[in-house]
Amino acid sequence: MEPLIQCRRETRSTAIITLNRPQKRNALSIELMQQFHQQFVKLETDADCRVVIIGGAGPVFCAGLDLIEAADPAIAPQSARWVETTFTSLMNSPLVTVAVVQGAAMAGGAGLLAACDFAVAGEEVTIGFPETRRGLVPALAATLIARRLRDSEMRELFLLAEPIDARRAKALGLVHRVVKSADLLQESLGIAETVCRGGPEAVRQTKQMIRALTGCPSDLQDDALAIHKKMRQSDEAAEGLASFAQHRDPRWNQQDSGAGPDAGA
Repeated sequence: MEPLIQCRRETRSTAIITLNRPQKRNALSIELMQQFHQQFVKLETDADCRVVIIGGAGPVFCAGLDLIEAADPAIAPQSARWVETTFTSLMNSPLVTVAVVQGAAMAGGAGLLAACDFAVAGEEVTIGFPETRRGLVPALAATLIARRLRDSEMRELFLLAEPIDARRAKALGLVHRVVKSADLLQESLGIAETVCRGGPEAVRQTKQMIRALTGCPSDLQDDALAIHKKMRQSDEAAEGLASFAQHRDPRWNQQDSGAGPDAGA
């Protein structure tokens, strides 16, 4: 069985980590996140490594959570904790991270993108936060992007839960560059090379400074994780995830938004 995470050294200072679960659109299973964390920590202890490029095997960067695990109440809390660990380790790492996004980055996949220092997207990419349509809350992702967006933009992304294209994502500050798919790796390597022109410690300290100025306070992160866990274990999440797996509309405990007070009369 192939590892769920592949890693190769592109240059002395730059490594490439690939999510290797293309048959599941690189969904974030517990095992995948554990392997990712192990590999990432290993790179952090390598004195020569300064930049990590993160991509996904196959046509999709990352479709988000493994919904089978998310629907299992026995392991949902563990899955939630590993999502939080993955995002936090990226944000707090001294390494500079570059997400290379092809196809789509949805829900937790969009959160993974947002946790990186830079994101390069292909022209065809769609990015979205469909959590509410699954009976979930994009709580952890919100802590990553809240300070990038205006209130109206957060409402657009989180409440409408509609995907946006790469150009719109760039306008919102979710991605830094949009290029042809064939140029994704070259563009990301160019960013890595440019970063490495700076002094190693100066870059690390600058990233730490930016994190201190723009990051989410730890108490809010704790609140977000609590909300995330609560909704994972809710009846709405059970229905939302079941409806997604069964390719049907969810049956919420209220009338559809299109039904007025006299509907059916």
